Amino acid sequence: MSLTLNSSINNRKGILLMLAAMAGFTIEDAFIKQLSSTISIGQILITIGLCSSVFFAIVALTSGHSLLSSNLWTRATLTRMFAEAIAAVAFVTSLSLVPISTVAAVFQITPLTITMGAALFLGERVGWRRWLAVFVGFIGVLLIIRPGFGGFNPSVLWVLVAVLGVAVRDLVTRVIPFNVESSIISFQAFSSIVIAGTIILLVSPQDIAPIADKELVYLGCTIVFSISGYYAIVSAMRVGNASVVASFRYSRLIFSLLVGVFIFNESVDMLTLIGSVIIIGSGLYTYLREHRTLMESRKISEMIL
Repeated sequence: MSLTLNSSINNRKGILLMLAAMAGFTIEDAFIKQLSSTISIGQILITIGLCSSVFFAIVALTSGHSLLSSNLWTRATLTRMFAEAIAAVAFVTSLSLVPISTVAAVFQITPLTITMGAALFLGERVGWRRWLAVFVGFIGVLLIIRPGFGGFNPSVLWVLVAVLGVAVRDLVTRVIPFNVESSIISFQAFSSIVIAGTIILLVSPQDIAPIADKELVYLGCTIVFSISGYYAIVSAMRVGNASVVASFRYSRLIFSLLVGVFIFNESVDMLTLIGSVIIIGSGLYTYLREHRTLMESRKISEMIL
């Protein structure tokens, strides 16, 4: 009875932390979108990446970990850094060009893309039901972006590039040894964003602009909500049951719709709402199906032992 009660309490804490993380990421997105109207994308990336990488470097060093060991800079970690940089550039670019509600809706296809990638490249077993859910989820994306129709905005393709980058990043993370600390991986990720931002400034006509007091506050808030969101999502997955907590990731879409409508005066049409429901439904089904398969495999293993 006590174990059940503790599990229930921990799940509630995990859910609240996950909701806080998704709200934090949404607020971060809103500040980035606002900043992109006056500051170049490269400058935004450099600022966020530099401050966040310094934060995680301090966390790693104070925990007694080295940042320069050769076993930390492998093909897998470098590939993850490259994917992180691509995802960050594409995501920030999409926020500057596309309504935040549309960005959030399309971005929800990420878990399904990871499921597909895990089957194709990591050899994970994915049954026909989950493949069907992935297919249905991508139909939802097509309803939102509407390629070939009058309402199609080519800039929304940046969101798909970001999804691909995040999927590669998360898939590569699965093959990185567990002895590589999360703080070091985070440091590497944000360092790659600094490099990406610098390259953008070098190759694009955009220059480094002077930052006004209001923009400095926005940048500060962006960094605070970015780090806080990251901390909250890690804590949520450690406190609560993953099968319960992870499904609340989709609350980010609700928060983004509210921010888009009430702060940026965006209008959300019926096709976007229908597509969003299809994507979320497909994602939840895929996750629950994966969890059920995992539980069945554990039961079989226990019976054999």
